[in-house]
Amino acid sequence: MKLPASMRAMVLDTGQNRLQLKQLPIPQPSPQQLLIRVHACGVCRTDLHIVDQELTEPKLPLIPGHEIVGTVVLAGEQTTRFRPGDRVGVPWLGYTCGECRYCRKGQENLCDHARFTGYTLDGGFAEYTVADQRYCFHLPPGFDDTKAAPLLCAGLIGYRTYRLAGSQIEHLGIYGFGAAAHIVTQIAVHQGKKVYAFTRPGDTEAQDFARRMGATWAGASTEMPPHPLDAALIFAPVGELIPAALQATDKGGHVVSGGIHMSDIPAFPYRLLWEERKVSSVANLTRRDGEELLDLAHRVPVHTEIETFALEQANEALDRLRSGRIEGAAVLVMD
Repeated sequence: MKLPASMRAMVLDTGQNRLQLKQLPIPQPSPQQLLIRVHACGVCRTDLHIVDQELTEPKLPLIPGHEIVGTVVLAGEQTTRFRPGDRVGVPWLGYTCGECRYCRKGQENLCDHARFTGYTLDGGFAEYTVADQRYCFHLPPGFDDTKAAPLLCAGLIGYRTYRLAGSQIEHLGIYGFGAAAHIVTQIAVHQGKKVYAFTRPGDTEAQDFARRMGATWAGASTEMPPHPLDAALIFAPVGELIPAALQATDKGGHVVSGGIHMSDIPAFPYRLLWEERKVSSVANLTRRDGEELLDLAHRVPVHTEIETFALEQANEALDRLRSGRIEGAAVLVMD
């Protein structure tokens, strides 16, 4: 395949909080990497945290984007898992060392030397990208490029958050009903759980969306659900939701925060934590999470609600996400 001389990319530069459309050289794959023609890339809340400088250590200049779907056009000489023409997905976790104590314990999501797509590695807000073959996924049939993109972070982090909440769940609360929540809700309902969705007060559109996805009940985050929760997942980056979720959670319940960034958690009385309730967070993902989620998404099957934007509309997509005006997930399309 003859490659063009350059590619279009949306780039974050030092001191900027808007992405700039630039013409850049096409990256060259190292021996373990794939050169991928990007077809679609999801726009994640993590991208928003990076642009808004709430995550403070990106490589700059940076091409964001870590929900990448594309086709392999070149494979490095040491690659074995993919060939040119294969459709692949690229997630947030882009590299681990394999040698630190976390990697040796099977906790590669906590690797001391991890690198992340669209944060410390250039990502998918571009027509081409490179990625380490070891951290790419074969994508399940039944999902076109745009529908598959949200699975690669919203789906993966949502699934890990859901899995860490425990298996003995009948009544599941979800705070913040966006891209991750609408995927997790479908999985939980498929597995026989009752889902209670919490949104910003007055956001009746998000509440209607939650019910369409299968939620038993939907209301404001200031309300109590009609039944105590066995577990609560928090996807909105709002620290005040931790005590609110604890108050709604039954004895022995688990509140899990799935975000990479959250505003400060306010003080709360010990009685909310007592009776063996617990609070934990989720960091990154493992390749096992990806394999399990993609298989499960195919079998449920999960339906991803998306709104598409052209590559050069990335700032508009981020603005819409910031103001809560995306139903489901935003996806950039390159073709």
